[in-house]
Amino acid sequence: MSKLWQARFFTTVNQLRELPDTQVPEIAFAGRSNAGKSTAINILCNQKGLAFASKTPGRTQHINFFSIGGAHVAQHRKDPTIVEEIQALLVDLPGYGYAEVSGSAKLHWQRLLGDYVQRRDQLAALILIMDSRRPFTELDIQMLEWFAPTGKPIHCILTKVDKLNREESITVLRQAKAKLDSYVDEDGEGFPFTVQLFSAVKRVGIDEANDKILELAGLLDNDLESESDTDE
Repeated sequence: MSKLWQARFFTTVNQLRELPDTQVPEIAFAGRSNAGKSTAINILCNQKGLAFASKTPGRTQHINFFSIGGAHVAQHRKDPTIVEEIQALLVDLPGYGYAEVSGSAKLHWQRLLGDYVQRRDQLAALILIMDSRRPFTELDIQMLEWFAPTGKPIHCILTKVDKLNREESITVLRQAKAKLDSYVDEDGEGFPFTVQLFSAVKRVGIDEANDKILELAGLLDNDLESESDTDE
């Protein structure tokens, strides 16, 4: 059983001053509205309703935190999470990109996400969710360029590859790798960017994404140890 399956709602914030004072690694999920971010989080955590997809995409402007450790899925939702036992936090950032969102809401989103991804010390890595049929939109690139100067990893998940044939999937992945490789720092060194294909419908790339997220959170070794203990 993956350690991600332990994920449990921890808190939601709408202002930077409300961010939790925990010191564990945070893995943030970002993506354009309707790119499949909530679906990806739910399937990776093996829980149907953990991440909530609004019926009005782009409307939700909160940052939601899910704890790994400190609680178990089966316990009552009102039972407290033991903060001292939290090992990592998954962070669901607001979806972006819908014209229906007001100008003031967009400005709030930009400030909130921009400050969070650029300044949050606990943020260990960014998972950028993109529709494989429309990757690297203007806002996706903005997110990349906000986060790149931190030098922290970005793992791109190209969703909905069940909508593509094999040749199209291979081409999209190759083009995405080339796009990410084009980003270099002042010394000409590449950034720690990786990319993969993913489909919740066909269950493509789930194990790869799971292992990458656990690795970025520093939990992969612990997860393997827990599996070996179960096998014994």
